[in-house]
Amino acid sequence: MKKTALLLFFLFPQFLSAQYNYEPSEEYPFGRINPSARGELADFQPLIGESECSSVTRNPDQSWADPVPMLWRFKYIMDGMAVQDETLKEDGTHSGSIRQFNSDSLAWYVHYYASAGAAPVLPVWEGSKKDDGNIVLYRPQVAPNGMEGYYRLTFFDISDDNFEWIGEWVDLTEKIIFPTWKISCTKKD
Repeated sequence: MKKTALLLFFLFPQFLSAQYNYEPSEEYPFGRINPSARGELADFQPLIGESECSSVTRNPDQSWADPVPMLWRFKYIMDGMAVQDETLKEDGTHSGSIRQFNSDSLAWYVHYYASAGAAPVLPVWEGSKKDDGNIVLYRPQVAPNGMEGYYRLTFFDISDDNFEWIGEWVDLTEKIIFPTWKISCTKKD
């Protein structure tokens, strides 16, 4: 009886961990894509892992602020069915998001959160990977002058070694473009 109980004690944790083969683990620290997931989950594959980045935002006078060093970490979560990212910035303003692909709308939904404050409802961007390889996400946003538009997020120049990111306000036709945030990243080994 004792041997059976001891055997179950040691095997039970392995049984539990074996159920989630695509979660981050010692062997795969950033998780893996679940083979049952939509193919679009691979859109973020080049970003998976850790990158050293430089983040630049606008000052109140609209000039560009000094760059802030940051670490940007992407990993697969929910047993390889979604992507989570987090930023750790030297200025102490950290943030992250949960990225899920919706099979019905064929779009990414990105829920954003930040350490600056807990929001009762998370802001959501919606978008997809384009033919040029860029990942473009939108969220409706009215400009300070009342003009309707979007806050557009774009991942571009994506490779296995680096990527760029930009946040911009755009009008509904995307002819008026005002960048407010830029991030340049290099993957860590």
